[in-house]
Amino acid sequence: MSVWSKWKRFGVGLSGIAPWSYFAGGSSASGKSVTDYSALQLAAAWACVRLNSEAVASTPVHLFERDGKGGRNRVDHPLATIISDSPNSEQTAFEFWGAIAAWLMVRGNAFAEIDRTGGRLTSLNIIPADQVQVARNEAHDLRYRFTDRNKLIDLPAESVLHIRGFGFGGDLGLSPITFGVQTLGGAIAADEAAGKLFGNGAMPSGILQTEHELSDVQRKQLSGILKQYSSSTNAGKVMVLESGLKFEQLSLNPEDMQMLETRRFHIEEICRWFGVPPIIIGHAAQGQTMWGTGVEALIIQWLTTGLNPLFTRIEKRIGKQLLVPGERSRYYAEFSRESLLQADSAAKIAFLSGAVQNGLMTRNEGRAKLNLPAVDGGDALTAQTNLAPLEQLGATDPRDTMRNALGIDQ
Repeated sequence: MSVWSKWKRFGVGLSGIAPWSYFAGGSSASGKSVTDYSALQLAAAWACVRLNSEAVASTPVHLFERDGKGGRNRVDHPLATIISDSPNSEQTAFEFWGAIAAWLMVRGNAFAEIDRTGGRLTSLNIIPADQVQVARNEAHDLRYRFTDRNKLIDLPAESVLHIRGFGFGGDLGLSPITFGVQTLGGAIAADEAAGKLFGNGAMPSGILQTEHELSDVQRKQLSGILKQYSSSTNAGKVMVLESGLKFEQLSLNPEDMQMLETRRFHIEEICRWFGVPPIIIGHAAQGQTMWGTGVEALIIQWLTTGLNPLFTRIEKRIGKQLLVPGERSRYYAEFSRESLLQADSAAKIAFLSGAVQNGLMTRNEGRAKLNLPAVDGGDALTAQTNLAPLEQLGATDPRDTMRNALGIDQ
């Protein structure tokens, strides 16, 4: 079976897309070639990738053990240290998961070599996604091939942590840059056109008119004079025209060419490809302010529909590939999503207060979330009892009231 036949049978399953298109970018109708490098030169694309990857990287991930009673406990397990503190000898957990998320955003796939010693997981090492070729051998087993120091490496699926992005269930996730090539190509072309337009200090283009024919010497002298008024360093100078010369401004300005509106539209389109609300990267849509409850709702949407799927993809893949089958029903990895409230003190206090006052968390557990030391008597679950009937105020044993609030039999 040919390599291409294997790709068609086991790959993404979209007709007309060669497997190497996932690794080489593409050309757009604007005539601009779109690659990872050129796409990330767009401020909107850079901001989307950076914000998503750093949000994932700054969210702690821990390994938990189910206690059999519907609860859980953090465990001291070799995998726990690797995923939450030191994935390998060179990277911190922040750097590692940030890189994983960045590759997911750009390529739709992220890879890390799983290093084991005596069957025990010892490290995870990033493999650049732009260097990996995914294929299946004659036995239909997944193989991961890449070049390391001029040596071809061929690894089996059990040796590679492969986190796939959005896709149709094939061997690879889909790359936003590959499928967004027209949007990104148009944005690149618009940026280049704007750069050329403003190259001479954004001064209005125009023509000089005269009823007299200029000699070659006069044309050369006029050209030298005009250079004194070009570029942004000479903006604002007053030009003196002689010998009947008249200046007529042309209507080639950014507004007339709708250049600014085109670039604004491209920012919003790029955000759609990366699943980030424009307000997150500092771009307010027309008529929208940078503050208010509407913006808060957009941020919540980003956390829910943008970051949460990234967290879940990573968590599920950790459980499937880094835990042995006998451990999967007992242990699981999870990102601490509530840590995203760190910057919003009001929201964090409201969250912790509600959890403590409703018996979901002890006071010491809440204090730990604020990096405060434990206090005596703070390990008991408590609940508010302010909804007791008026006729019972002062007549009921507080312990009985708490039992009733928690639904505990006497």
